[in-house]
Amino acid sequence: MAKIISVVNQKGGTGKTTTTTNLAAFLAALGKYVLLVDLDPQANATSGLGFDPENLEKNLYHGLAEDSYPEDVIRRTNLFGYDLIPAGGDLAGAAIELVSMPEREFRLYNLLHRVRTNYDYILIDCPPSLGLLTINGLAAADEILVPVQCEYYALEGLGQLLKTVNLIQDNLGRDLRIKGALLTMFDKRNKLSQQVAKEVRLHFPGHVFDSVIPRCIRLAEAPSFGKTIFQHEPASPGGRAYRQLAEEIIKMDKEGSDNLNKTII
Repeated sequence: MAKIISVVNQKGGTGKTTTTTNLAAFLAALGKYVLLVDLDPQANATSGLGFDPENLEKNLYHGLAEDSYPEDVIRRTNLFGYDLIPAGGDLAGAAIELVSMPEREFRLYNLLHRVRTNYDYILIDCPPSLGLLTINGLAAADEILVPVQCEYYALEGLGQLLKTVNLIQDNLGRDLRIKGALLTMFDKRNKLSQQVAKEVRLHFPGHVFDSVIPRCIRLAEAPSFGKTIFQHEPASPGGRAYRQLAEEIIKMDKEGSDNLNKTII
């Protein structure tokens, strides 16, 4: 079954959507079948992959609020092995409609469970908040990946996020693990970036990816062409960094699987 990873940080501007779309692209390029779930009503991941949210007949809203089959919502991107459940503006209304629904925290979990065996990875691009949509993204996940911007106030709010993760573990019965913190928008010429990176590694020892995402104009401009960095400029510093991240995650999961097999044997 697919490993489900939520890319989450309630602070805006940390690189969640950039990370989700480009990590998914390189996982697909490395031979994995990947589904990206755009859980953000702003639909930046959807538009960044070349889809117009306003012209899609169905999106994630219909799966969460109207029980549409995931097969009716999933769209194929122009990269082999890379599928998308798009978002739309009406997804913002789902956060209100879900309040009165049974198992409201598990609507996304139940939706993804229907297609989980079709993929190696399911990546969820969560909105910059800790509202009901993000709670659904966390409850559906096996692990979380936290992009951390290498700028002032980088650690602000991370404590609250970790408390929310603990609440989900305690109250919703989900074994939610931290995949790792990912340093983003890193500028090696900037002393502040270096200091933030040092502090993050100090606060989360053993839970920070070796891969570091640099500031890169090619990363910023790729969505305007409806492309990932893999399609736009894979040899750029940003492209190389996301490829390294995809390889690092695949290696982590392979080692984890090997250790589990040894334990079972």
